[in-house]
Amino acid sequence: MITQLDRKSLISLATTGSCALLGGAFLFQFFGYAPCELCLWQRWPHGAAILVGAVALSLGYAGLAWLGALAAVIAGGLGVYHTGVERHWWQGPDSCTGSGGLDMTSLLSTDGSNVVLCDQVSWQMLGLSMASWNALASFGLVILWLMAARRRD
Repeated sequence: MITQLDRKSLISLATTGSCALLGGAFLFQFFGYAPCELCLWQRWPHGAAILVGAVALSLGYAGLAWLGALAAVIAGGLGVYHTGVERHWWQGPDSCTGSGGLDMTSLLSTDGSNVVLCDQVSWQMLGLSMASWNALASFGLVILWLMAARRRD
C-alpha cells in the first residue's frame, strides 16, 4: 500500500509522476498538439518538482519534499486556472485568448508560428481537457509530496 512506502520511495514516485506528466505533454506536442501559453506555464512547476526530487534523492534531504509539494500545488493551480479559461469561467491572458490582444497579424503570421488559443480545448478525454487532467494528477502528486515530507523514517 502507498501509505507503507518510505520517504525515498514517495519522493521517487512523486518525481516520476512529474516526469510522466511533462513527458506526456511533450509527446502530445510531438503528435501535433501545439501548446498554448498556459500549457507552457504548467510545465515549469513539473520541471521544478523533478529538479527538487533529484536533489532530494541524491542528497537525502527530506525537507525538500515541501518544495516538491509547493511545485505540484502550483502546477495544479495553473491547471485549474487553465480549465477555467477553457470553460470561459473567467478571462485568461490577453496574449492567448480569443477576446484579448490577438490581431489578424499575429493569427496570420508568415514565419510559420501559429498562436494557440488558451480558451480552446484541443484534446479531451471523459469530458476533461489536458489542463484538467494535469490539475487532477498534480494534486495527486501534492499528496505524495506531503506524505514524503511528513514521513519520519
